[in-house]
Amino acid sequence: MPPNLPRLYAHPFSSYSQKALVALYENGTAFEYRSLEEPEAREELAALWPMRRFPVLVDQDRTILEASCIVEYLDLHHPGPVRLIPADSATALEVRMLDRVFDNYVSTPQQKVVLDSLRPADSRDDYGVAEARTALETAYAWLDRHLAGREWAAGEDFSLADCAAAPFLFYADWTHPIDPSLTTLHAYRARLLARPSFARAVDEARPYRGYFPLGAPDRD
Repeated sequence: MPPNLPRLYAHPFSSYSQKALVALYENGTAFEYRSLEEPEAREELAALWPMRRFPVLVDQDRTILEASCIVEYLDLHHPGPVRLIPADSATALEVRMLDRVFDNYVSTPQQKVVLDSLRPADSRDDYGVAEARTALETAYAWLDRHLAGREWAAGEDFSLADCAAAPFLFYADWTHPIDPSLTTLHAYRARLLARPSFARAVDEARPYRGYFPLGAPDRD
C-alpha cells in the first residue's frame, strides 16, 4: 500500500463508519482501512482517542474525530468529482442541517431502541424506547414531506446529508419499520441502497449481520 494514505479506523457494520466510508467510496479516495474487527486496530484506536468511538481518520499529523467532520475534512483536503459540501453557502447550510436531522432524529432514537435490547431485562427503559419509536415515526413523516420532488436530501446533488441518511435509514427501517404509506421516504431509501458507494458499504457489512441485536431481516 502506498505510504501516507489517510487511515480510517472503522467497523464495516457501524452506521457512523459507513457514513464516512460512503464519502470515501463516492470519490474513489485511496485510504488505509483499519478494520476494528482486528485487535491491533482497536488498540491503535484507543491510543488515538480514549473514548474509543469511531470512525476516526488519521491523515499525516491530523486526527479527525466524528463522522460528519471526517466527511467535511475529506471534501476539503481530498476532494473528488462529487463535492459533498456545496460551494453555495445557503445550500451548504441546508446540507449540514439535514446531516444533523439524520444524526439526531433518526440515528439517535434508532440506537436507543437497539441498545436498550442489550440491557438486562430488569434494567430496560420501556418508556424511553416508546419515546424513541415515536421520535422515529415523527422524523419519518417529516422526511417523507421534505423529500417530495427531490432526488437527494438537499436537492439534485448527493451530499454529506445523504452520506448520513444512507446508513441511518437503513438500520432505522430494520429497527422500527417505515410505514408503507410513506412512499417518498421508501423510494429515497431505495435510491440510497442503489447508490454504488453505499451498496459497497452494505455488501462489506453483510458478514456481520449477526451482530444486529434485534435480528437482521432477510432483505436489503
